[in-house]
Amino acid sequence: MTEQLIQSKIQIIREQKVMLDSDLAQLYGIETKRLNEAVKRNLNRFPNDFMFELTKEENDCLRSQFATLDNRRGKYSKYLPYVFTEQGVAMLSSVINTEKAIEVNIYIMRTFVLMRQFSLNYEELSKRLHELEGNYSDIYEALNFLMKKDKLLKVQKEREQIGY
Repeated sequence: MTEQLIQSKIQIIREQKVMLDSDLAQLYGIETKRLNEAVKRNLNRFPNDFMFELTKEENDCLRSQFATLDNRRGKYSKYLPYVFTEQGVAMLSSVINTEKAIEVNIYIMRTFVLMRQFSLNYEELSKRLHELEGNYSDIYEALNFLMKKDKLLKVQKEREQIGY
C-alpha cells in the first residue's frame, strides 16, 4: 500500500477532502455493499461532517472525470455513493474491524496528515514570499534599472566608431 495510491483516491468535493465508499471498500478488500451496510447499522457514528451522500449532479460530474460512462446493465450502482471525510474514515475503523481494514486505515490517516502538513507548509511559504516581495520591491526595481542600464552600455560599446 503506497501513499500515492491513497492520495489518488482522495477527492475534493464540497471543498472537503473525501474518499468514495467504493474506493474505501476496494482498499479494505470488501464489497461496497458490505461497507455501506456496516455504516447504516451504525449511522449514529457518522454525522454529516463525517459522511454524506453525493447528489446526482456531483456523481455524474465525478463519473465523467474518470471517463467511466458505460451504459451496460449492472455496471454501476443504482444508489448514489457515500463519501467519507477524514473523520469519517477514522470512524470506519470502529465499524469495519478486519485486520486489513485496520492496516489500511492507518495508511489513510497518515496520508491525510501528510497532505495537511504539505498544505500548511505551502501556505506558509507563499505567505513569506509575499512578505519578502513587499519588503524588497525597491531593491528589485533598482536591480532591474541597473540591468537595463548595463545592456544599454553594452550596445553603445559594440557600435563602430565613426570619424577620428
